[in-house]
Amino acid sequence: MMSEKKLNFLILIFLFLVPLFSILLNDIYITTLFSKIVILAIAGIGLNLILGYGGMVSFGHAAFFGLGGYITGILAFHFNNYEPIQILVFEFEGTNQLLFIWIFTLIFSSILALFIGYFSLRTTGVYFIMITLAFAQMLYYFSISWPTYGGEDGLSLSLRNQIPFLNTMDPITFFYICYVWLIITIILVKFILNSPLGISLKASKENEDRVRSVGINPKKVKLISFIISGAITGLAGSLYADLNRFVSPTILSWQMSGEIMILVILGGMFRLYGPILGAFFYIILEQFLGGITENWQFWLGFIILLEVLYAKAGIMSFLIKDKYDEKTSS
Repeated sequence: MMSEKKLNFLILIFLFLVPLFSILLNDIYITTLFSKIVILAIAGIGLNLILGYGGMVSFGHAAFFGLGGYITGILAFHFNNYEPIQILVFEFEGTNQLLFIWIFTLIFSSILALFIGYFSLRTTGVYFIMITLAFAQMLYYFSISWPTYGGEDGLSLSLRNQIPFLNTMDPITFFYICYVWLIITIILVKFILNSPLGISLKASKENEDRVRSVGINPKKVKLISFIISGAITGLAGSLYADLNRFVSPTILSWQMSGEIMILVILGGMFRLYGPILGAFFYIILEQFLGGITENWQFWLGFIILLEVLYAKAGIMSFLIKDKYDEKTSS
């Protein structure tokens, strides 16, 4: 058992040293696997901002994850084919520069989150879950019926998009790009949680009436948090598309939303680093159990069931000595 701060530090150090392990073991696939873990962790941290700290159970975050992936794929597709993107009477050139792609992803993911959040936050409970799911499924079926970009077959990228002076096709380089984004995400979310916005978000989860009584609009607080959450998840989707050099409607499906939610629950909600541990154990279980049986999802579900019944604070509750307290944890 150790303190939460020490565990968090060890998690970051371990991830930083992953490429070294892959070199020593002469297995570069380890680096690629951990790139996936880091990307899913970023998406999980984004969801955990509203799920763990805001009490908003969104089952539609695949909408943002998939949008980030498709923005990446579409911009690269038009760049490689020398075809401008036509939107109404406007034409835009594609690009393979990740810095511009990330900016576009953050902007459009935020706009989509604003749209979905504006309508979804008019509801609560199971209705909020269903309306976020409905929006994501609308985008999923739209992508299937979009033949320009592969429809159900998806869209392949011949090469990863570029950053000046860096070789993104190198697995180790791309891993550290994802790692840097993970650090930025952690710093951003930690800053938000300790800011008036984060304090108001956690208070709104406990009692909206009391928050409203001190002159704070809880709906506005939740909407801003929802937008930030969507933008972070969209960025993760962009990285995921580049990692696989492929994007398809599956990253917009409800199963993708479920995966992101599962890794948050698995690692531990209300803990900033919980989704990182959750992503690690989720992918490791997928690799290990998938090599033993085709029905690995059954055993994964069994493990999650045991956790929900006996360790509601997630895997982190077994590793830290702090007594679990969702009201004070950050």
